[in-house]
Amino acid sequence: MKHAFRAILAGVVIVVALSLTGTLFVVNEMEQVIITQFGRPEGKPISNPGIHFKIPGIQKTNYFEKRFLEWDGAANQIPTKDKKFIWVDTYARWRIADPLLFFQRLRDEMGAQSRLDDILDGETRNSIAKHNLVEIVRSSNREYEASEDLEETDEAEIFQNINFGRDKITREILISAAPQLSSLGIELVDLRFKRINYVEEVRKKVYERMVSERNRIASKYRSEGQGESARIRGQKERELKGITSEAYRESQEIVGKADAEATMIYAEAYNQDPEFYRFIKTLETYPDVFDDESWLILTTEADFFRFLKGVGK
Repeated sequence: MKHAFRAILAGVVIVVALSLTGTLFVVNEMEQVIITQFGRPEGKPISNPGIHFKIPGIQKTNYFEKRFLEWDGAANQIPTKDKKFIWVDTYARWRIADPLLFFQRLRDEMGAQSRLDDILDGETRNSIAKHNLVEIVRSSNREYEASEDLEETDEAEIFQNINFGRDKITREILISAAPQLSSLGIELVDLRFKRINYVEEVRKKVYERMVSERNRIASKYRSEGQGESARIRGQKERELKGITSEAYRESQEIVGKADAEATMIYAEAYNQDPEFYRFIKTLETYPDVFDDESWLILTTEADFFRFLKGVGK
């Protein structure tokens, strides 16, 4: 009898445990739950954390995130208002604001990601097409320090003042997309541009134009440098010639003064003993006239030979 009672009691405990296991479910702080009965939502969404009850076998729990979720869009090729073809890569943050509506319209996060792709990509394309490229890449009208050479090129358009800017355009996309997502139980928290770039074909042309423009500027600087170098060399030559001419003039003045003083000394010496002076000057001319191979035929009466008379006597 005791064994039968224990068996019955154990069976009851097992049934109760199984019943409680299917009846109780836990909701944590990061989750919210929709209970469905035969596939249809039953009651209000459960967002309070704790232990809750359901009818086992009949009702089913559907868990949804309460935290912010990520959407990372695919890069799309989009033309701007000024006909510049660019790749635009966007990302967004969203949350399930109405889990019941979300479940009814989208069922799960996979369905939500698909709808986010359609809506956010479409609104991004619409907004980009309404603005020039400079509005998309710049956020403010802060002043740039640009060289005059760069301001003369086609790239100078990037320094123009903007009316909207990158931040306002992303807000425009967010405001346009928010009502459509709200009808799906989604709250769009934020949207940003992750990357903006030219398409490959345009990018190559832009790089080539940038290289060509930089080469032109470099050639201009080289030409100016060569002109300045020639000017400096010319100035150096003029100054060098001026210095050389002045030095030559001073040297000639010194030589002239020396010659004048020498002439004066010679004159004084000549006045003191004219005969001795003639004798010295004649002897000084002999080395200039005679050498080892020279022959000189003179009469004994010649003045040039006058001081040689009597030599050797």
